Amino acid sequence: MRKAESSMDVIKVDKLVKKFGDFTANDHLSFQVKKGEIFGFLGANGAGKTTAIKILCGLSAPTEGRVEVAGFDVEHQTEKVKKSIGYMSQKFSLYEDLTVFENIRLFGAIYGLSAGLIRERSERMLKNLGLYEQRNRLIGNLSLGWKQKLAFSVAILHRPQIVFLDEPTSGVDPVTRRQFWELIYQAAAEGITVFITTHYLDEAEYCDRVTIMADGKIEALETPRKLKKQFDCETMNEVFLKLTRPH
Repeated sequence: MRKAESSMDVIKVDKLVKKFGDFTANDHLSFQVKKGEIFGFLGANGAGKTTAIKILCGLSAPTEGRVEVAGFDVEHQTEKVKKSIGYMSQKFSLYEDLTVFENIRLFGAIYGLSAGLIRERSERMLKNLGLYEQRNRLIGNLSLGWKQKLAFSVAILHRPQIVFLDEPTSGVDPVTRRQFWELIYQAAAEGITVFITTHYLDEAEYCDRVTIMADGKIEALETPRKLKKQFDCETMNEVFLKLTRPH
């Protein structure tokens, strides 16, 4: 198992509660995520994952509890949180009617990077991806796999402390998924914390630790190896089904 880079916690969640009227979407969640860790956040649809991620990204305020991201309180230091993170949604987030480089330049400017730094980092990024010769090509003409790898690379262009990935490999082929995970490993090795949700349970095996949610609560939080041993399962898929299916 790949070791997390540091013992420093970059996400601290303490007794997080989020209510919508009488409905409790997040029910006293508590966990920490370390610098450079690949942290899997799993759960069936409606388990409360998306609500929790919105709070972690500073897009929603908790009803109760305390949440710190990159050392900032998400409720009172929202803008500082947003500047410290990257985010990639399940739906493709780049502009299809702009070229590869135009997208990088646009998002680099949004992140507050100088023109020189954007050029420097974009050149390195595109050569790393094998897209340098395609830099003037419209995004809309790229395959889904290339789009997703580029979207991830753009999400960490500003070197955030944490990047949130919401089902980033949904719909791509197995070879592209594996290549995408190589990019994740590379980012984590550089000290970026990766907080990822996925419906592919084999991908849970690639995470340093995994939390599994059901009905707004955390049912388990450990390394994949320890979870499989704890629940006497061969795969993370079996663990997931044990915890999320009604008995």
